[in-house]
Amino acid sequence: MTVKNILETMDYGPAPESASEAMAWLDARNRQFGHFIDGKFTPPTQDFTSKNPANGEVLASLSQARQDDVDAAVNAARKAQKLWAKSGHTRAKYLYALARALQKHARLFAVLETLDNGKPIRESRDIDVPLAQRHFYHHAGFAQLMEDELPDREALGVCGQIIPWNFPLLMLSWKIAPALAMGNTVVLKPAEYTSLTALLFADICDQVGLPKGVVNIVTGDGAVGEMITASDVDKLAFTGSTEVGRIILKATAGSGKALSLELGGKSPYIVFDDADLDSAVEGLVDAIWFNQGQVCCAGSRLLVQEGIADTFYRKLKSRMDGLRIGDPLDKCIDVGAIVDPIQRAKIADMVASNKEGEIYQTTAPEGCFYPPTLITGLTTSSKLMQEEIFGPVLVSTTFRTPSEAVAMANDTRYGLAATVWTENINLALDIAPQLVAGIVWVNSTNLMDAAAGFGGVRESGFGREGGWEGLSGYTKAKDAPKPAKPVTAFEGKGGLSDPIDRTAKLYIGGKQSRPDGGYSRVVYAPKGDALGEVSLANRKDLRNAVEAAHKAKGWSKTTGHLRAQILYYLAENLAARSAEFADRIKAMTGKQGKDEVESAIQTLFTYAAWADKYDGQVHGVPIRGVALAMKEPVGVIAALCDPRPLAGLIEVIAPAIAMGNRVIASASEAFALSATDFIQVLETSDVPAGVVNLLTGDHADVASHMGAHMNIDAVWSFSDPSHAAAIEAASASNLKRTLIAPVPGAAKAMLDAATEVKNIWVPYGE
Repeated sequence: MTVKNILETMDYGPAPESASEAMAWLDARNRQFGHFIDGKFTPPTQDFTSKNPANGEVLASLSQARQDDVDAAVNAARKAQKLWAKSGHTRAKYLYALARALQKHARLFAVLETLDNGKPIRESRDIDVPLAQRHFYHHAGFAQLMEDELPDREALGVCGQIIPWNFPLLMLSWKIAPALAMGNTVVLKPAEYTSLTALLFADICDQVGLPKGVVNIVTGDGAVGEMITASDVDKLAFTGSTEVGRIILKATAGSGKALSLELGGKSPYIVFDDADLDSAVEGLVDAIWFNQGQVCCAGSRLLVQEGIADTFYRKLKSRMDGLRIGDPLDKCIDVGAIVDPIQRAKIADMVASNKEGEIYQTTAPEGCFYPPTLITGLTTSSKLMQEEIFGPVLVSTTFRTPSEAVAMANDTRYGLAATVWTENINLALDIAPQLVAGIVWVNSTNLMDAAAGFGGVRESGFGREGGWEGLSGYTKAKDAPKPAKPVTAFEGKGGLSDPIDRTAKLYIGGKQSRPDGGYSRVVYAPKGDALGEVSLANRKDLRNAVEAAHKAKGWSKTTGHLRAQILYYLAENLAARSAEFADRIKAMTGKQGKDEVESAIQTLFTYAAWADKYDGQVHGVPIRGVALAMKEPVGVIAALCDPRPLAGLIEVIAPAIAMGNRVIASASEAFALSATDFIQVLETSDVPAGVVNLLTGDHADVASHMGAHMNIDAVWSFSDPSHAAAIEAASASNLKRTLIAPVPGAAKAMLDAATEVKNIWVPYGE
């Protein structure tokens, strides 16, 4: 192409990036790599190859980790962890050194990433590598501040980390930086397709003198991930497909391992009729064709208001025609190569199998490239509107009203990200909180930073990476709550001597109701006297309670001030009957109950105090705008209470409803009469019907059903540890959050469990 042609066509000429330095780095290592374990590389075994997806060229041969390799990596990490956790300042210095090394070798990382992954060099150079540097800089600060700002927290121990192929270096930084900052050591497995920048990172770990065993990197296929999952690690952090996330959740059920899952998405991109359409089109190019659409938070589901749909589609198609597709090392290229022929075939098959709507598609070179594609006129139930394609394919439909846009946006099993385009800030800030997503971008897209948490809800997983909220996933309380002493119900003979029925009912939807199974059980005093009968709940009663809780969804929209007033009122009414409750506890347990009642009242006061004070944050992100970290209720929480008759119940209910959740609590198995007495307090304390639902009976009869119920958003269990495995395995049904502990934790820990963080990014200015 001549200068004259460029001037006449206004087209870009080629601007190839040199790969010579990256190739020299590979050649210096004979293009063969082992694993990085205990501060050194193991001898390579040449089990599989890493290829350049743009041309099929073999870049290097890599080693498939065996069980011995994984064990050695975990042992090295375990050996190094205690010393690594001792000094936050020391950790800060090493994290800073890694950030500087990433800067000094920035171009090498960018080129190697593009060679290995197929993404355009502009993206590797200008987005991935700078963001990776930012994460290490930012978390160096967290390491320095941990002792002062998180004095009650400590490292989990050894973290197993499994990352995907779409952002190899960036995902590594998201995982390793916070883990190291908080005093953990890591065993990381990069994706089989894209391991080279992880190995280059291992090289710079060696260069900066990072202590042996702090970072360990093992390569290989999914079998290596399974080995890490089953190994003696204290936490697993996984980014990848929802399907694999389910497998990991089931595999770790009952193990006690901490777990964070960042999974798939089908994120809505909503364009209202007052939006700046040209800006919205440019944002959409970034939302769906960035990294060839191989992005979990890609704005792959376009929702356009009807009145502007034709105009918007016309502008979008014109912009699509101008996208440049080809050699990712060419700095003029917009869309690079799909990571592997297998992934390209999957994308093509999904598009080819679609028989709905209209397809508009540009062209792409031969090989592992797929053309930018737009499919319009779909319904919300269309397969391509529901299933993640993970490629440069945009699917679209229209809406009429803002409420319809919200309903369509939330019509998905995912909940990772969403984008809203409108010039009406009131509309934007009305819509954003209604969207079921962990991140919402207003008049922007794909904004990410180490200071703001990233993560989703529903089948997009749980946990956050980045920001203050991301640190909780890599720390634990220094003083773990002590388990309540094991108790068993007292035994006796015979029933109640009083002919008047004293069978306590369940409390569902604001009403006392008989158990579906029609069974009850006598509660005996220590000396065998019958005190009363409690109903035995089953899964049908649980289902009824879930329905009642969903009918009370208005509770989640109430103000913290109102919730505080009601919690104070509960405390007031409980205090008025404190002697009665203390006597009941003594009758059931044989121990004085005054202290437990007083503790329950204090708990209600504590969470009443927090109800309007557990605030979100405005994150200091490096844009002209703000990232609002809003704390929202989880939704419907089901809980198994610990054995304490009253305190075990109140310590579950209070934090849940203080944050706007609705709760289904299965009371103490042995001493449930205090819970059924508390029904009367609930009935006289202005708690709306369905906000608190109480079950009694055997926890084993409802535990797994709580985990499996698709309309329960989280399960807390402070009951027999044997229920943990069943609950966590069943929770894979909708990937709900679980909290398994001997007893409820400190107030802030419980408030954290009762909330989800949604980051709303709002740029400002012309």
